[in-house]
Parts: sequence; structure tokens; C-alpha cells
Amino acid sequence: MTDAKDLPLLGYVDRLSARPGDQLNFKVSSISSEPFRARLTRSISADPNPEGPGVVEEDASQYFMPAQFTSVHRPFAAGSYGIAQASIDAQPTSEIVMSARIYPTLRSAQVQTILSIGRIDLRLDAQGTVALAIDGRVIRLDEAVSLRRWYAVEARITLDSIVVSQSPLGHQVSAASDVTDEGAGDLTVRGRPTIGAHLIDATPAQHFNGKIEAPKLTTDGTVVCQWNFSHNISSNTVPAQAGPDLDLINYPARGVTGSAWDGSEMNWTHKPDHYTAIHFHQDDIYDFGWDTDFSFTVPADIPSGVYIMRISCDGHEDAIPFFVCPPLGKPTATLCVLVSTFTYAIYGNHARPDYKPSWQDKIRDWGSYPYNPAAHPHYGLSTYNYHADGSGICHASHKRPLFNLRPGYFTFGDTDCSGLRHFPADMHLIAWLHAKNIDYDIVTDRELHDDGVAAISGYAAVTTGSHPEYHTRETLDALRNYRDSGGNLLYLGGNGFYWRVAVHPEQGDMLEIRRAEDGIRAWAAEPGEYFNAFDGTYGGLWRRNGRAPQDLVGIGFTAQGEFFSDPYRRRVSDPAYDWVFEGVEGPLIGDFGYSGNGAAGFELDHMDYRLGTPENAVLLAQSVTRENGFMLVPEEQLTHLTNLTGGSTKDAMHADMVLIDYPGGGSVFATGSITFCGSLPWNNFQNNVSQLLQNIMTHVLHTK
Repeated sequence: MTDAKDLPLLGYVDRLSARPGDQLNFKVSSISSEPFRARLTRSISADPNPEGPGVVEEDASQYFMPAQFTSVHRPFAAGSYGIAQASIDAQPTSEIVMSARIYPTLRSAQVQTILSIGRIDLRLDAQGTVALAIDGRVIRLDEAVSLRRWYAVEARITLDSIVVSQSPLGHQVSAASDVTDEGAGDLTVRGRPTIGAHLIDATPAQHFNGKIEAPKLTTDGTVVCQWNFSHNISSNTVPAQAGPDLDLINYPARGVTGSAWDGSEMNWTHKPDHYTAIHFHQDDIYDFGWDTDFSFTVPADIPSGVYIMRISCDGHEDAIPFFVCPPLGKPTATLCVLVSTFTYAIYGNHARPDYKPSWQDKIRDWGSYPYNPAAHPHYGLSTYNYHADGSGICHASHKRPLFNLRPGYFTFGDTDCSGLRHFPADMHLIAWLHAKNIDYDIVTDRELHDDGVAAISGYAAVTTGSHPEYHTRETLDALRNYRDSGGNLLYLGGNGFYWRVAVHPEQGDMLEIRRAEDGIRAWAAEPGEYFNAFDGTYGGLWRRNGRAPQDLVGIGFTAQGEFFSDPYRRRVSDPAYDWVFEGVEGPLIGDFGYSGNGAAGFELDHMDYRLGTPENAVLLAQSVTRENGFMLVPEEQLTHLTNLTGGSTKDAMHADMVLIDYPGGGSVFATGSITFCGSLPWNNFQNNVSQLLQNIMTHVLHTK
């Protein structure tokens, strides 16, 4: 069951991370007539499980005094479209012709505009037939267009007649068709042209679902407006061949195949004439564009850490996380925690198919974050979901309320553990650092992408959280350069460094993912659409780009299961590594935990020398993986009988905990499990997983 109503109080911040002196702008929508209140806390733990560490936050009012602000209900509008930067005003004497090529992808009960200007609207009507609306009447063809087929459509308007036509393109069995009606009484063309939507009282409506290419408007044989969508593909602006340039709203998909694409080229940068289309969606929504309600300038004396701006009004509350980093080049601790904000955004508002409304009982009992994206999809979904037309969502941004980027949010409601992922799960590590009095700084993917290795230089060690999955070339280069220049890299998760993302060249908060060949994929990119529109690079797995995770951290994604976990067992016998296990009691390590009830589960990474695991890698421990419940990832599976390891499927499905020394004095410690950090808080942080990590931390932070 879903609810399309606006929620009573929600907010977001324009940037997820900041350094001292930077300004954070908070955008809030409140339906109340009363002012809302804002207060600042420092986040220590985000697990709402009453049997676990709980949601723990410290007052931070010394850095931001609680304040009240006027409530404003802020709307938002989904749907991508193009709009000309200027109006046109033409007075033809004989003829108006509107034309385009279309590839419709959704049969809708709503009208879907193709090309519109003022009172003239070339569209698909609710029956899926090509039609022209003009001066209060609609002229439509009899036969509906087929979905996922290319058509040339045209409306020819004169004083004597109006002819609307469609012609199938390519190898089609249907014939061209047209309809003729009486002419127009007025040939005036006035207004701002729009592509993929129609302006009704200046508000965009009637959003098109599918691809549009080659839109053109001519009057009396003169081209008034024309755009070639293969131009400036990485931009939000399409330069006009005639008339005003076109601004693209809500980030429709670019770098997609057009009507001429024949499979002879897969990269739009090599053959742009085959990529002359834009894919519009009625539910594209990434940046809500809300006005700023209040701002916070990060003070010089605030400690680096995880902070929560809590807003409240009329019994409703929201919590907006952000991350404070130290000044560039000025570490305040020897340990750096790398926060995976790119991964958070990519998963932002993931509406999982296993969500059940009955989870609300558990949410109330635990005092968890109350909203789930599956129940409120109109706030925009994640790149793990589909558009209404069945195409995969390939863009992501944090500039909207992201329900799963909240303290107290749980992903899995039917488990007998905390059921956390991403931000709340990563806070298990932060809680552990506070419990062990280990000072740390925060750096996020954003700083790593922008500043490279300089963002993490000077730290004795850099550690990830539970799931650093999505990376750019810049972030991987920075981590590799840090490691190779003598840094100690700790990878405390699973399925990391897996997918390649691209950052928009004009809007750095927009990310793109193309789910190309291989990988555990929520959807599959269309043939010919594997290259990112934002930067022209080949999308998909980093492994397919020649940079398998094993090359960076010695292990890489091998198996996925349900949200359950198993323990590790020590494998290394060399006494030179006894220090790793000092104080670690029992034959099994991590047969407990708040994430899947164990330290090694859900998504597992293993060694593979062919993919880059160094020969000197030491296998410290390996998961005791259960017989059933896991599957090999597609890139590992060859046939129903064979896989890339050459061994049995069972032998390939395990988490490898490794320690590797690199030339130059650097090292990697990797756990190979997404649930490892969930075991750290167990028994008030007194357990063998906690002890093992403390041994590692002591070694990397104090031995150089």
C-alpha cells in the first residue's frame, strides 16, 4: 500500500559533507501552521534495536543553538522534460508543421505530450494514439502506437486542413497512417516550446514516457525550432539548430540509442548520430529544488564526525544527517573513516519489494524511523528501482528527503536482528570507535573524488564502513595511491568497489549508474546504453573496466544470500600473525551480531589471484558458510555446472579475511563481509570480533 500524500515534516541538506567554514543549507517542508524547531546533535549510534546499542546522540547546541523557523509546505514536481530558454512568436500565413520521432514505453491513462507550444500540443492520447490538440479540439489517429517501436509523427496545420500522421520506422509490419480534419482558424504560434510535457498555466503536465528525437517546428517552410539531442549529451542544455536552446528539467536519460542505432557502435561518443534521442519519464525526480529555510556555517572548533540536524513540529520529527570533515591537509586524528556517501545516494529511497505494512508495528515498538520509500514512492525512488515505464532508474542525488539515510531506519523488518544497511549499519563502526576511545576524522566519497589522495594523506590508517560499493575512477585512484604510498587501508565490509558511477559535469551532486554486463543487477541497461552519458565512460562493474576489487583490497564480491550470517574460523597457522588473534577466544569468530546474527554474511568477498590478489596475501580467517542460502554472483558463474574458480560452487562462496603488505610500506586488512561491523557492538562491545579489530587498529595506528 502506498500513500501519495505529502508527509507532515521532511527536510534535506544541500550537501552531505562539509569542512569548517563551509555553509550547509537546510530545506524543510512542514504542513503545520506552527513554526518548526531545529537542533543539532552528534550521532554516535543509529541502531534502534532495543536489544542493541540504541540510537545514541550527543547534544551539539554549542555549535548550533536550537532555533525556530516558519513552517512552509513545499511542493515538488516529478517528470522530466525540455523547455526552450525563450518564447517564440510567429505569424505564418500558410502552414505550421510539428514533427518528431518517438519510441513510447508506457501505455498511460494520461495524455503524454511529445512537442508543445502554447495552444498547440502534439501528443499521445490516453488510448495511445497520436493526436493533435489545438484550440479546444483533438484530432487523433485510429490506431494506437506499439510500445518500444520507433515512429515518425507529424502534424501539418493549414487554414484549410489539419493532417496528423504516423509512420513506423525500421522493420515494422504496420503501415503508415494519417487523419485529416478541417483547418485551423488561426496560424499564430506563440509561447515557450516544450518537449515531453505541456505547460498548463505555466505548470508542466502530461509527461511523456519514452524516447523522443529530432523535434522540429517549421512555419511557412522555415525552421523555427529544431534540436539534435546527440549534441552536448553530458549537459542539461541542448543547443538549438534553430530557435532557442533547450533546458532539460529533472534529468532525463541521455546517451540512449536512437532510431538509427543498428548495433554497429556501443559508445555514443564514437557515433553520436546513433544516439540522437532522450528518454523522458513521468517520475524522474532527483533535486526537489526547495528554498533554503536556514543555514549552518561549520565552525572551526567543531570536531570531525557525524551530525544530525533534528527538526520537529506538532509531534512530528525528521533527522537530517551530514558529515563534518577536517580542513584539507590538516588531520585531527590518526584514523580516517571513509563514509560512502556515493553509495548512500545510489541506494537513496530504495523501495524494496519485501516491505510489508506490518513492519509499522515493529517501527512503533522500537521507535524506529517511521517512513519507508516503498510506502511513499512519489518522493522518488532509487537506482535499485524501475521507472513507471519499466526502465531502470539510472540517476541519483541526495537533494531530496532520503528515508533510508536516517538514524533508526531499518531495511529488513522480518529479521530477528537489527536489519540495518548503509548509513545506520555504518554507525555500528562509529559507535565502536567511541566505545574504544579511538579518535577519528571523517572524509566522504565527495572529498575523495574532488581532492584525490590529498583528502586522506597524513592518516596512519583509512577505514571503510560496511558497504563501499559505488566509486568513481578518482576515488579508486585516491585509495590506491594512499595504499601504495605507505597507508594502511582497512576494508570492513563486503561487495565493495564494485560498480562504476559517473558524476555530472555541471551538477556534481548528480550520479549516474549504467548496469551493464554482469553483476548483481536490480535492472539491466538496454543494449547500446552501457556508456555513461555524464562522462562517456563504460559503465557497469569496475571488474569489467579492468579494476576488480581484488586489485585494490585483495578480495572481491563472490556470493550473495539472504540477510543472515555465519562466523569465521581462523585459517592462518603462522605464529607471526598471532598478534591479530591475541585475546580472541573460542574456535569461532563472530557467531553473533546485530546484522544477520553473525559477522560473515549477506554479501561475501573472496580472494582471486587472477583478478589481482597479491601472492603474499595472508588468509587470516574464512567464513564457515552454511550449505544453503547463498548464490554465486553472475560474473563468477559460467554454466549450471562450472564457475570461474574451477572448483565447486560451495568452495567459492565464502568470506576471506586477509592481511596484505604492499611495497612502499602500505597494507590492507579486509574482512570480506557486509555484516562484520554489526558484530562490533555485541555484548557492550566486549566480544572476539571487537577484540580482533582492536588488535588490527592498534597495529596500524601505533606501529609506524
